[in-house]
Amino acid sequence: MSTVVSILTAMLIFGIVILFHEFGHFITAKWSGVQVNEFSIGMGPALLKKIWRGTQYSLRLLPIGGYVAMEGEDSPESSRTSAPEDADEQQDDSPVPVEQRTGIPFDKVKLWKRLLIIVAGAFMNFVLGFLVLLVFVDMDDSLITLRIHSFDEGALCAQTGLQAEDEIIAINGRRCFVPEDLSYELSRTKNYSADFTVLRDGEEVQLDNVQFNTVTDEDGNVYMPPQIVVYAQEKTPMGVIKQAANYELYYGRIVSCTLADLARGRESINNLSGPVGIVSAIGQAVAIDWRAVLSLLALITINLGIFNLLPLPALDGGKAVFLLIEGVTRRPVPAKVQEIVNLIGFVLLFALMIFVTHNDLVRLFF
Repeated sequence: MSTVVSILTAMLIFGIVILFHEFGHFITAKWSGVQVNEFSIGMGPALLKKIWRGTQYSLRLLPIGGYVAMEGEDSPESSRTSAPEDADEQQDDSPVPVEQRTGIPFDKVKLWKRLLIIVAGAFMNFVLGFLVLLVFVDMDDSLITLRIHSFDEGALCAQTGLQAEDEIIAINGRRCFVPEDLSYELSRTKNYSADFTVLRDGEEVQLDNVQFNTVTDEDGNVYMPPQIVVYAQEKTPMGVIKQAANYELYYGRIVSCTLADLARGRESINNLSGPVGIVSAIGQAVAIDWRAVLSLLALITINLGIFNLLPLPALDGGKAVFLLIEGVTRRPVPAKVQEIVNLIGFVLLFALMIFVTHNDLVRLFF
């Protein structure tokens, strides 16, 4: 039963994340007057489909993606409508009859509107993350702060700089937003010490080389427990909103730092996970509680938003680069060039998907 619940929860999470992302593209395209031929959730054969107000809405079999197919957009899902003088010569594979279309082709609207349509998907992922984190934070009876109340007995950090009533502002030069930043930054510190910036008696104080106790687990891994107890404060509507925004910044930085570490070689590509690994993580979260599921949902949608904005072929960020080039040169990048670059991007992303899925299966079974 737990496996079924995990799979259904994973499908629900994927569906929500994809729905918000594609809805961002869709609603912005509609607002811009672009003809949207299809708004699909899922890939593969259509289970349900209906044409309404010039757009076909589809629910497809495989819950592994989705798309918004816009007239005149250079993508596999969009229609390949030519513009001959004779309507009889028109080649059109759009699911929407010509007489029912209400918009204009994507490539005919102003450049800034096209750019807005492209980035709107990622923006909606951030909106979803914030909404989920509002619920996540509101489930607590109080709000956790970064002001130190006390220390565990024998805490080395209390002997090397930190004091009760200090409010932690930054660690190793990176701003702290939520208490989890403390554990995250310490996990990235290699010499069992860190530089702190704290607010003490109304003034910022720099504390260098604050040392921490170390613990070795059963696998021989050494880590530094913070051994710090922080204050909680009364929950208010504005406090919940601020804390949710801080958690979004926290998750966003985790994703950004991980990508940067991969690029620098600090993290191994073997640690990446794909759909199988995500489903496994969702199963573990379900076994804990629904608060853990919400936390993972927020991380997944924020991760998707940031990843899609990377300036890589076949991603929204890559499409945005083409539009920025067009804005500078005053002419669009040739369609053939875009097709070749996007094809290379799709091949590389597909190869990466196979690689991470292999890693997930090895970790799962061996």
